[in-house]
Amino acid sequence: MIRQFTACCVLSLSILVQEHAWSKDVLPIEPDLSTRIDELYDHEARLFLMLYSLKGDGQIDYVTGRMVQEYARSNFGNPVYQTEIHPLFYWWNHNMWNDPEQDGVNGNERIYQENIEFDVSRYKPCTFNGQPC
Repeated sequence: MIRQFTACCVLSLSILVQEHAWSKDVLPIEPDLSTRIDELYDHEARLFLMLYSLKGDGQIDYVTGRMVQEYARSNFGNPVYQTEIHPLFYWWNHNMWNDPEQDGVNGNERIYQENIEFDVSRYKPCTFNGQPC
């Protein structure tokens, strides 16, 4: 009887934790490139970040982060990145999502961190004559 009660309590607690830990929002598929407003390279994490404005107002509201396999410079000095096909991380709606299988948005993504904003100033902290660098 005590084992049944304990198992029932553990099951109830795990359901409560799962409901609290998972966001109710469904991650939208990766946006069309026409909504991309910038791209960045995170040297520490070796992530190629693409920043999107889904609303078209110039405000970043969706970000993808792909693992970089290889980094080089073109003959003109521009960076060239060979990345994974699908992102490892997504930032959307104040949440950071993780897709360890890197198989695109298909429902198996998990919340990595909630209530987090994407901080572009980490990558572009300066201004020159009042304009972002």
